[in-house]
Amino acid sequence: MTAKLILGTEIREEILEEITREVAEIKAKHNQVPGLVTILVGENPASISYVTLKIKTAHRVGFKEIQDTQPLDIGEADLLALIDKYNKDDSIHGILVQLPLPKHIDEKKVLNAINPDKDVDGFHPVNVGRLMIGGGEVKFPPCTPAGIQEMIVRAGVETKGAEVVVVGRSNIVGKPIANMMLQKGRGANSTVTIVHTGTKDLATHCKRADILIVAAGVPDLVKPEWIKPGACVIDVGVNRVGEKVSEKTGKKVAILKGDVDFEAAKEIAGSITPVPGGVGPMTITMLMKNTLKSLKFRLGIA
Repeated sequence: MTAKLILGTEIREEILEEITREVAEIKAKHNQVPGLVTILVGENPASISYVTLKIKTAHRVGFKEIQDTQPLDIGEADLLALIDKYNKDDSIHGILVQLPLPKHIDEKKVLNAINPDKDVDGFHPVNVGRLMIGGGEVKFPPCTPAGIQEMIVRAGVETKGAEVVVVGRSNIVGKPIANMMLQKGRGANSTVTIVHTGTKDLATHCKRADILIVAAGVPDLVKPEWIKPGACVIDVGVNRVGEKVSEKTGKKVAILKGDVDFEAAKEIAGSITPVPGGVGPMTITMLMKNTLKSLKFRLGIA
């Protein structure tokens, strides 16, 4: 039996429609909308593409959006002063500094300069601590893990008491999603194991998983025989493995593969995310959700 596809493209549309309606309601009642600023240093093509999508999505859901592009040679002190300006701006509820930054700027210092209550990426140490404590302390879960959890919930996968195995230990995905899945509450209450490429007998650990979340950055790492029949498989990996000519545009495009052997795995899993079209579309979606939450916290209606 072929697995049910968990499509981030479809879930994204559901959530963005929900956000749009809520923004309209808040605007009508409080005469305010979420404000999001994205600070881009330089003209990295990949960063520009990603920021453009953020801007487009923010406008779609009715946000105030500011794109603040700075020259590549901006000094660290000037960038920190810019962040401080937006920290003090009551019309701005979310501040993003697009990474990577030039080598002469300390990324850690810059990210830590963002007011934790406007850190809608969820990377500030204060928000990492809030996530660890859990419950009502959590303000902004990191966007990709939040998207993963939302996909699992909306796919109707039972998480309470489930064996969850997370392959990968990054600060952006592996560690936070493991923490989120073991908390009490919606889409959690699971028993969680974190493994990685240095784990002994990785296959045996994966085989135990009712929910297998793979974020290792290694194409086709997880083989079909590693998957428990009927398991939910969330593939976070996006690996460029070559190029092909697009039938639509005639231009070269990247060939993308996940961390799971999708074609074989879908014949064993109960549900699975594809690459592309799975987890990827959820990251910016949850960024919008976090920015809306920031305004709601400010208004005391969260």
